[in-house]
Amino acid sequence: MAVKTEKIETTKKAEKKVKGKKAGKERKILVIVESPAKAKTIEKYLGPSYTVKASMGHLIDLPKSRIAIDVENNFEPEYITVRGRAKLLKELQGDAKKADTVLLASDNDREGEAIAWHLRNAIIAKTDKVPIRRISFNEITPVAIKAAVANPTDIDESKVNAQKARRVLDRLVGYNLSPLLWKKVKNGLSAGRVQSVALRLICEREKEVETFIPEEYWTLEADFKTSKTVFTAQLVSWKGAKPDLKNEGDVKSIVDQITGLDCSVLDIRETDKTVKPKPPFTTSQLQQTAANRLGFTSKKTMQIAQQLYEGVNIGSSRIGLITYMRTDSVRISQTALDEVRTWIGEKYPKDLPEKVVEYVMGKKAQDAHEAIRPTYVSYLPDDMKDHLTRDQLRLYTIIWERFVSSQMNPAKTKTVSTDIKAGEGIFRIAGTKIVEKGFYRVLKLLNTKEEKGSSYPVLKIGDIVTADKFSPEQHFTQGPPRYTDATIIKTLEDKGIGRPSTYAPIISVLIDRYYVTRPNKQLVPTLVGRMICDMLVENFSTVVDVAFTADMENKLDEVEESHILWPDMIRGFYQPFKDQVDLVDKSLESFKGSLDEATDYVCEKCGKPMIKKLGRFGFFLACSGFPECRNTKSIPLAKCPKCGGDIVARKTRGRGKEFYGCTNYPDCDFISHFKPLNQDCPKCGHFLVEKYDKKNGNHKACINPECDYLHSDDDEETADAE
Repeated sequence: MAVKTEKIETTKKAEKKVKGKKAGKERKILVIVESPAKAKTIEKYLGPSYTVKASMGHLIDLPKSRIAIDVENNFEPEYITVRGRAKLLKELQGDAKKADTVLLASDNDREGEAIAWHLRNAIIAKTDKVPIRRISFNEITPVAIKAAVANPTDIDESKVNAQKARRVLDRLVGYNLSPLLWKKVKNGLSAGRVQSVALRLICEREKEVETFIPEEYWTLEADFKTSKTVFTAQLVSWKGAKPDLKNEGDVKSIVDQITGLDCSVLDIRETDKTVKPKPPFTTSQLQQTAANRLGFTSKKTMQIAQQLYEGVNIGSSRIGLITYMRTDSVRISQTALDEVRTWIGEKYPKDLPEKVVEYVMGKKAQDAHEAIRPTYVSYLPDDMKDHLTRDQLRLYTIIWERFVSSQMNPAKTKTVSTDIKAGEGIFRIAGTKIVEKGFYRVLKLLNTKEEKGSSYPVLKIGDIVTADKFSPEQHFTQGPPRYTDATIIKTLEDKGIGRPSTYAPIISVLIDRYYVTRPNKQLVPTLVGRMICDMLVENFSTVVDVAFTADMENKLDEVEESHILWPDMIRGFYQPFKDQVDLVDKSLESFKGSLDEATDYVCEKCGKPMIKKLGRFGFFLACSGFPECRNTKSIPLAKCPKCGGDIVARKTRGRGKEFYGCTNYPDCDFISHFKPLNQDCPKCGHFLVEKYDKKNGNHKACINPECDYLHSDDDEETADAE
């Protein structure tokens, strides 16, 4: 089906009329946005009198080389032109001089407002003759852009102050804690205000994972048959209580008592359920759903959402496909509601509610932007296949489905639960069928097991059934799961830490600093991360306290709402914090180098012993003759099964994905994508590796493809490869 482009074509006709006007001097209006992609899209909507340029983000910011905060003068920040951006700033200042009006169109959030504020000041420094106004929009469409241009406003100073307060606060924390870490722990480390709290949550969860002791339990299923059907039910009651099956003997005892007895249908219950649609996406919900359904990291989700927001080419036209992607609101504009209700009324009239479906926003929602939704419902995901990459299409699809379904009728289901009496035991089978599909009709990528339903046998009370086969199964209780991108974002949001624009950067910073790794999509703290966390918790408990950090976020909101002055907010925090930094600096004993460990390895360059040291990316071997000898190498993890050389960790070029290869490369081409364990296979003597799959979870396997040795982590203790 061809994509509808009436709205874009209307804009093009309007532009042709403007171009046809020859009378009078054309106005020159400079529009400054943040990114070239956004500039490219907006340029197509405005006439020839408009020039659209990109600032490429912040042009003016705090210097990286020093703290640059005057703590004696109301914490006034010292701003400079960002290194490498002076040429671009000069060009924009020159363009502004030639313009009749300058419209600052950076993103409508705190960072965007600060970018506009800095640009305005930089332009005024060169010329105060040109009018400078602020425009903002929630979506990049012809209608939205023209409406924004027609209704310019002034810069929101309160929003700028909130950004300034956050920037100053983070700078004071980071530039005081980081030198302390260099001095006491290890050179090159750094600590951030919000990231340190997230690191603490991840480290505390890891301790729970490590200390958890699994307990054995069993379940029992039985296959029952009638003359017409065979079905499987699970034991849910034994002697009037929930079964407590701790070992195989408990299960065998029950099976022995039931075998050969007549079984009958004891009870059948029907339960009707109404399933309501979910509200359209907020930033955190989009990141969580994209992680769970599409396997995207939070960073990837935001990068792709940015592309969809800034605009993609659809045939000869260019359009922003979704609204602004940083929001904590579920509010929808009346225009969008009218459009989606019209579409549902045409396609699924029976599933259109009489009234608009309204959703309640969270108490902490700022409601600065609408929820994330498609700009035009008529741009169906199926119509976008030829215009979007695979990942863009998948993300657009879940945004479209979530928005459209949010304004449809609920689904209705019927669950039938059947109890089978077998001696003193009761077995149960339950199945669900969809009675009314409702909003499920538009879900594809977002469909659930509940939508698909499940079968159940057609029986009536008193029917005699035969127990044909018993299937006992051993289990172990599962400990707390490690955080993933989705669950840490949900936790941060629930605890009031961070804001829509910060969730993805928090995770990215922790991974980039190697404080956390992400094996199998699980967030696992490294030894460096745990050391830093322990040091901060012990000495700066307030800074890494969840409630304190959430309270600071609330204070930033109060600054934006003009309820408090930003220097007063900083002043209340800074002096106690600085006093604690000075105290720890004097009292805490340095443990730099405490993790260094002598080894039997000898430096091949100078013959001196090699030392196992902790670096930014984990442990490595370094020559003890440093600084005269600077030889370093990776720690061998196993012996190569091909040539007997050492297997070490390596990274691919480009994406930097880790693999394991022989040190005798290129003479030996052995590689493995699975991490070796310092443990040999009991069957063939080759080394074992750590594998992961959805069915078996983390488990060991022999590297030898001809060996079938495989068992779970519960059978033997996994040795640390380092």
